[in-house]
Amino acid sequence: MKTLPPPRLLRHYLLRWTLGVVLVVWLAVVAQAWSTAFREARKFSDGQMVAVARLWLAAAPTGGVRPLPPEGAELAHEFLQDVAVLAWEGGRLVSDTHGLAPGLDAHALQASGFSTVEVRVPGLPPQWRTFSVETGEGAARHRVVVLMDMAQRHELGKDIAEHVAQPALLLLPLVLLLLWWTVRRGLRPLDKLSSEVAALDGFAGQRLDTAHRFSEFASTVSAINALVDTLQARAQREREFASDVAHELRTPLAALALQARAARHDASPERLAQLERESLRAGRILHQLLDLARAQRKHPDEDAEPVALGELAAGLVAAHAPAAHESGHDISLLQPDEPVRVKAQPMLLELALRNLIENALRHTPAGTQVVVAVWREAGSVGVSVSDDGGGPGGVSARPAESGGLGLGLRLVQRIAEQLGARLESGPGEAPMTTRFALRWPLA
Repeated sequence: MKTLPPPRLLRHYLLRWTLGVVLVVWLAVVAQAWSTAFREARKFSDGQMVAVARLWLAAAPTGGVRPLPPEGAELAHEFLQDVAVLAWEGGRLVSDTHGLAPGLDAHALQASGFSTVEVRVPGLPPQWRTFSVETGEGAARHRVVVLMDMAQRHELGKDIAEHVAQPALLLLPLVLLLLWWTVRRGLRPLDKLSSEVAALDGFAGQRLDTAHRFSEFASTVSAINALVDTLQARAQREREFASDVAHELRTPLAALALQARAARHDASPERLAQLERESLRAGRILHQLLDLARAQRKHPDEDAEPVALGELAAGLVAAHAPAAHESGHDISLLQPDEPVRVKAQPMLLELALRNLIENALRHTPAGTQVVVAVWREAGSVGVSVSDDGGGPGGVSARPAESGGLGLGLRLVQRIAEQLGARLESGPGEAPMTTRFALRWPLA
């Protein structure tokens, strides 16, 4: 026998695909960000070098103030930060690279640290970021203030942000597409299972294949297969029931036709009596079919109430006593002193017990003893109908009309399912040879 591999876990399957896609996207983002960071760093450092070169050309190392050199192609850069420097020695301005001193209140500058100041010089930006530092005292006191245009700082941040965000924006549609594909690929086993369930024909005996399934589907597949098995079992019972109905009706209807044809030529009392018996037999079968249909229409909990089995059995025994006496049967009732109650539909329970009693009276010879017993055991209660007319072979040896026990037992079986009981059959305790019982488990 081929050994099937253990079922996989769907969550592991989905997790692998999702993590794989996320890993690929993450590597692409990291690679792009890495490349962007190095490119921006190179541009930024190049711009800083250009700024230092401009500043060195504009500031005299030995003192004095030089005009800012004109911007040529060699001094232009996209990341160039225009930095201005003001320097004082002993309170005397010795360097002003951008000519900001006339529009700047030196007393408003902090002695050290960063601040933002307003500069009122025509042709120059109004807001500047400053960094001040002082060393020495008196005549040896040195003060340096470095200024940077706030607008340039903002543009630089905006440019870097755009370069860093651009890969993420470009990869977003790809991420969405890959995640959509991953979810669709991951749900493919579930879609396949749904298609198999939709195409499943329970009446044809089809079942879902349990091989190569994910563990998460095991309970679902088992439940569906169990449902299919139950459906097939019920369909088989329906087929058997239809066969029983046809078998039961065929004999009395054929006899009716035969006796009616014979009565047309010789309407003897015997023929008319036989015609009456077969008519009653066919009517009884139809009545049982109507009872069965009524039992199947009832919901198990509809009209359910506590029913005293002893009282119900006593009423039915009393009702069947005249028929039992007429057919030569002895019918009796056994019940405990304490009442035995079950929660059921009274009408259906009476119908089931009546069929068991009538079955015993009809299918046993005269002189048979029929005992209806209500009992309580450890873990269960119930009611049974026993007789001593089945012979040594028990149920199988019981004589029956038309070769079977009739629709009565089939009807009782259906009602037992409705009532939550179990129909049991077998040999009874001596001297009884046959016993049918309805058993309810105690909660």
